[in-house]
Amino acid sequence: MITRKKTRQIHVGNVAIGGGAPIAVQSMTNTLTSDIEATLKQIHGLEQAGCEIIRVAVPDMAAAEAISSLRQGSTIPVIADIHFDARLAVAAMEHGAQGIRINPGNLGGPEKLARVVDAAKMHRIPIRVGVNSGSIEKDLLGEFGYPTPERPDALIASALNNVRLLEQHGFYEIKISIKSSDTLTTIEGYRQLSQKTDYPLHLGVTEAGGLIPGTVKSSVALGILLSEGIGDTFRISLTREPVEEIRVAYELLRSLRIRERGPEMISCPTCGRTRIDLFSLAEVVERKLQTMESPIKVAVMGCVVNGPGEAREADIGIAGGNGVGILFKKGEIYKKVAEADLLPVFLEELEKLEAEHRRRA
Repeated sequence: MITRKKTRQIHVGNVAIGGGAPIAVQSMTNTLTSDIEATLKQIHGLEQAGCEIIRVAVPDMAAAEAISSLRQGSTIPVIADIHFDARLAVAAMEHGAQGIRINPGNLGGPEKLARVVDAAKMHRIPIRVGVNSGSIEKDLLGEFGYPTPERPDALIASALNNVRLLEQHGFYEIKISIKSSDTLTTIEGYRQLSQKTDYPLHLGVTEAGGLIPGTVKSSVALGILLSEGIGDTFRISLTREPVEEIRVAYELLRSLRIRERGPEMISCPTCGRTRIDLFSLAEVVERKLQTMESPIKVAVMGCVVNGPGEAREADIGIAGGNGVGILFKKGEIYKKVAEADLLPVFLEELEKLEAEHRRRA
């Protein structure tokens, strides 16, 4: 049983962070933010997949101004990601950003930081203090050295120093992230930071990599931290389409029995008995399940002989054969269909289950 650390609670739009609230799943768009149509299309796909907070890059004034339209078209809170430019931070808030991510120490000095904090107070939005291994102040690197698993002190000191800059302006609607591309540095850094503050923590492994390495590194680091009760919101960072980050995030939460969203899918690793393209079949089904809310277990198996028995606990499943496939429920054959019809028939059955779930809800 996981016991979460008690942290302060803040709100990003209507999403509570910390204070015992459900661990929130985030992502970030990779479109040109000022391209409102493309960015909204990506946000809508992320919403459907279960994303609860979305962050957008704000590299210029056109991006800051686009946030007005993005917020109107989004059902989830929009956070502005700012680097160096206090003017853009203020503009993003004026145009409806429901949170900003900054490094307070690199905004150009106390006066510019004060303007940003004043705007955050006026618009009643939180600030994420985000520190990465590559953005640590030179004096801290000189004192502590580059962050390592044995000594992540520079990351922690940088984050807490920047938090104090906000506190000096009477601002406390804060969450903190200290990201490294190294898995063990990330784990130890957040462990120590969690002992030093009760602000909510945003977890993440920065520059984690593509689908396989990024999923592994993020799942190891974040899985360990979440299992220790550390973390209030997180992003799985992948060099992939952002919706993939949401898929990994919910599977991570499900594996730790922290949160479950929609169906769980089980599938066999294939063997010499497989006579269908199970890889493609499983991918299509998995994408379909990402849009569903019913809490069912779904199996995609490659062998008609063993599939239903091996996946007996599944509410519904399919197994392929040589030119024929079967649908089964709780291990019992429910329907036989031609192989060419297996996927469309199965997707139709899933639609029926989802409709039943919505009627009951």
